[in-house]
Amino acid sequence: MIFVGLSHKTAPIEVRERLAIGRSQLPEVLARLTAHPAIGEALVLSTCNRVEVYASPRQMSPGLTRPGSAAPPSEEEASHHNEALRAAASVLVGIGGDAVRGHLAGCVGSEAVLHLFRVAASLDSMVVGEPQILGQMKDAIEVARGAKTLGARLGRAAHRAIKVGKRVRTETAIGAGQVSVSSVAIDLARQIFTDLAGHTALLIGAGEMAEAASKLLVRAGARLVVVNRSPERAAALAREVGGEPRPWAELERAVVEADIVVSSTSSPSYVVTLDLVRRARKARRGRSLFLIDIAVPRDIDPAVNKLDNVYLYDVDDLSQIVAQSVEGRAAEAARAEAIVVDEAQAFEAWTLERALTPTIVGLRARTRSILAGEVERSLAGKLRHLGPAERQALALMIDAATNKLLHVPTTRLRAMASDPRVAEHVDSLRELFAIDD
Repeated sequence: MIFVGLSHKTAPIEVRERLAIGRSQLPEVLARLTAHPAIGEALVLSTCNRVEVYASPRQMSPGLTRPGSAAPPSEEEASHHNEALRAAASVLVGIGGDAVRGHLAGCVGSEAVLHLFRVAASLDSMVVGEPQILGQMKDAIEVARGAKTLGARLGRAAHRAIKVGKRVRTETAIGAGQVSVSSVAIDLARQIFTDLAGHTALLIGAGEMAEAASKLLVRAGARLVVVNRSPERAAALAREVGGEPRPWAELERAVVEADIVVSSTSSPSYVVTLDLVRRARKARRGRSLFLIDIAVPRDIDPAVNKLDNVYLYDVDDLSQIVAQSVEGRAAEAARAEAIVVDEAQAFEAWTLERALTPTIVGLRARTRSILAGEVERSLAGKLRHLGPAERQALALMIDAATNKLLHVPTTRLRAMASDPRVAEHVDSLRELFAIDD
């Protein structure tokens, strides 16, 4: 398995938004990935803070080694991995342009599995412990399955990642309290105003993150105004949380009246432009305007930050508050890391044991062929007088003898799956018994 992509850890928001891939675009991206001869399976995880490709090389034979083991990957294995890695990176650069190239990170084999599991456990999230990542990963799996780009190998890893994420949330308190980009945004609003009660908050958007922010704003006592391109969705969200819906045409007026603006749409371009804020600033007559943009791509033109009495914060600016959150969750994060490592090792052991299957099957076939050949020669000679019943008994005896002869060797071979030298042992076994691929 290989991984390549970028996140808030490797790229600033102005680079991440170049590579933002909407859900409706995912099937096309998956098709482009698997159209490459080096890639057999593909999964794309696209969120506001990361775009990552997980893939299995098309020509990859079941590997028996892993990075860091005493037995290094074969040249053929390394070649397949590297070719798939380059192919996936090329697709991402094709979408985001050359600007994203220097911000891509990648790894292969067990390191890629470990990264996938850490992402599912929210350990790689901007807000450690946030619950949204599991839903986003499930959605990515559903899209890949629908696009028929998820096979046995990658599918097993992806579904295991979901279980790892659930286990972390069940066995640790990493998700205790409100932890999400939306909750951190509201924490920032509280730092600005101390008390949100009596203040007007304008929420632009009505998606999942906007809904989470709306509930937190109302809970904090703010008067909520909701604006969305879809009046039905704006009305539905406002009705659910006790806010006031406004039509999209009144966006500028709503900005003028608001004390704080939180924007979270899926628009590919700015919805709060520099000109809009300039006009709103004049109408506000000197009142400070606080804007929090939690969308990727960004909803609010960053140029507004240069205007007097206008203060804009985007998702990257939330990192200072996030750092405080991480400090408070350090112990739980350490427990979660231990779970992730344990699960990654268990998955690696399963992968290695599964990779032994062709050798074990070949060994059984080779042994049975030798025994059957000897019996056939006897049946053609001294035992040719035997009838159907006796011949059937001999066939059963061949199967029983094969099982008894190979029980101990195959059991020990499976037990050696986690041994760094297993590849050497398997190669020797295949050579000694002339087991062909």
